[in-house]
Amino acid sequence: MSRKHADDIRQHVRESYANVAEASNGGACCGEASGCCGVSDDTAINTLISTRLGYSGDDVAAVPEGADMGLGCGNPRAIASLKPGEVVVDLGSGGGFDCFLASPEVGESGHVIGVDMTPAMVSKARGNAEKGHFGNVEFRLGEIEYLPVADNTADVIISNCVINLSPDKPQVFREAFRILKPGGRLAISDVVAGVALPQEMKNDPALYAGCIAGAPLLDDLQAMLRDAGFSEIRITPKDESREFIRDWAPGRGVEDYVMSASIEAVKRVGM
Repeated sequence: MSRKHADDIRQHVRESYANVAEASNGGACCGEASGCCGVSDDTAINTLISTRLGYSGDDVAAVPEGADMGLGCGNPRAIASLKPGEVVVDLGSGGGFDCFLASPEVGESGHVIGVDMTPAMVSKARGNAEKGHFGNVEFRLGEIEYLPVADNTADVIISNCVINLSPDKPQVFREAFRILKPGGRLAISDVVAGVALPQEMKNDPALYAGCIAGAPLLDDLQAMLRDAGFSEIRITPKDESREFIRDWAPGRGVEDYVMSASIEAVKRVGM
């Protein structure tokens, strides 16, 4: 992929999710990116979307109003096994939903850093953190291909349906490896492809922003993680996710190609 094409994709995704943030602030539907968000002015609808993705009603109730926008394709915290005192970095933190849920799990001695490339999302998340008095959570503006985080910082990296949006996924995993401490771990929910998508889907900007066109093949994802230096790689596809993925692009048949998966890996000690 050429640098210009990658930049075009990144800019389109940034604009789409700026619209998501602004629509959420205004209590409206998010338009073009709605295939991967479900933003609504009805809190009950967003709660339904999130519980379909693996969150509990208590999870949804525990965050500031506006943090849960129904974004995502799973619950990375369900596989993260967070512990008090750990440092967590969330790639593509959006309105801060997963960061705020991680906050009490790592406790006052821990720290949560959310990174998002969309200024409107970062502003929204910071406002939510202030409303909810989350003193151990911060949000940084940056691209997940070039994380604004020092080497060997994180005990755990979480992410929810974001890495598929990157036009340079191998670079994302190299960066994740760099910022993890030795022994640190990935706990990611993302969209993967069971079979290759048709070219017309891959070239559709709306499907890219909608978390579909950029989904990597399972074997390719495994290779990216291995080449970045990770070990103990475990990718667990969730066939049942096809039901809600169908709603992301009704009538397009995308559920025949992609599904949600839990992705786990470890930065081996000494690396």
